[in-house]
Amino acid sequence: MVTQLDYSSRLISPQEQTIYDHLLACVERETPDVLIERFRTLFIEGSGYSDHEVTAVLDQIVADKQVDTYFRHILNRCCHILINRWQNNRHCHAAIAELVGLFEQVEPEPTHTVRQRSRSRSARRLREVVAQFSDTEQYVMLQRLVRVIESSGRFATDSALTTPPLGNLIGRYPYLYQHCLLNKESPKEHQRHVRRIQSVAQHRFEVDLSHYVTYRMRRAQLRRRGCLESRAHHLRPASNPTLLSDRELVKSLRQFSGKVDAQHTYQDLAQRFVAQSCQSTSFKTFKDDLYEYVTASIDSEYGKRNFNHALHHQLVNIYPDSNQQKLNDFLLVRTCSQLFNFLVVDATASRQHFIFIDLINNVGPLTTTGILLKILLLCRKVRPYLERRFSVLFGHYEASSQEAVQIGRAARRERV
Repeated sequence: MVTQLDYSSRLISPQEQTIYDHLLACVERETPDVLIERFRTLFIEGSGYSDHEVTAVLDQIVADKQVDTYFRHILNRCCHILINRWQNNRHCHAAIAELVGLFEQVEPEPTHTVRQRSRSRSARRLREVVAQFSDTEQYVMLQRLVRVIESSGRFATDSALTTPPLGNLIGRYPYLYQHCLLNKESPKEHQRHVRRIQSVAQHRFEVDLSHYVTYRMRRAQLRRRGCLESRAHHLRPASNPTLLSDRELVKSLRQFSGKVDAQHTYQDLAQRFVAQSCQSTSFKTFKDDLYEYVTASIDSEYGKRNFNHALHHQLVNIYPDSNQQKLNDFLLVRTCSQLFNFLVVDATASRQHFIFIDLINNVGPLTTTGILLKILLLCRKVRPYLERRFSVLFGHYEASSQEAVQIGRAARRERV
């Protein structure tokens, strides 16, 4: 018999609900230290738990022949029962990291001493399925959450965020949060919390960047007046909140906040193109115009080698049966989305992203970003599609060091 649906659309058994209700009751009255020890004894050690009813129902769950396919959902839900209680209290944030760190202590094959203390075959089976949790998407998301929480409050200055692996940098990229910290089974309370910390992180970055730009502009003004040395102490110093050098940051700001071609901003170009595309006689005409719109940003020599042909082939094969139709919202969204598949990474395929790496190596990060921005400005609805593709790349590289990625890029550049 089943009672209700969990977040992965799998039916919850009465045994599972007993465990959830037990933890919900405990989290209301116990401190984080006590709860972590309770969790460790119940799931990590698998023996000596004080509530025998909970132990009995857990034995029933792990006795199920299909438990390997769904136990990760149970553990994930149990973790979030505690995390949801703690994440709104800064004093409890360290407990979240400690809870997630418990799974690093699991030994699928217990030592002889531990085996002697194990309840029975069911206890050993529990340890096996708990050990499998560290290889799941759910556990990876919990680890990412810990990194985001640990980066809170030291977003701009903590040098630890620049050390390998790349996964340590997730706190710097709020647009990744909903894709890297949430999935279909994430509790609604956790979803709200992720959206909240995303908003806070985004605002903090914008404020830090604004302070830094203001600081640099005032220094430049004093330098031009020849009084920087005498009046510099009046300035309130601000740190560069990005991982770009000062020169790279200034160049980026000029590129994306100023005129692209000495006359028009990216927004101007997108608005002009949208106005023209509304007058297109057919979807095919729109795709032809879109080809010109994108390739206008590409160096002609680079485009002739392969990119232009590949882009044209990609556009030709987007809904060819609709070529004679008028452009509509559905066709616009799907076309822009599939272009992001082509230019960044196809989230549904084998995570191949040769085009993206080739663009960065040959036309540079600024031009590559500019191309993506031009497409994004045509249809704001595709922003989640682009963010999702960047989250796929983040997941692909998060275990790598920055140095290793740079070396890989250099090697690929030499082969181009």
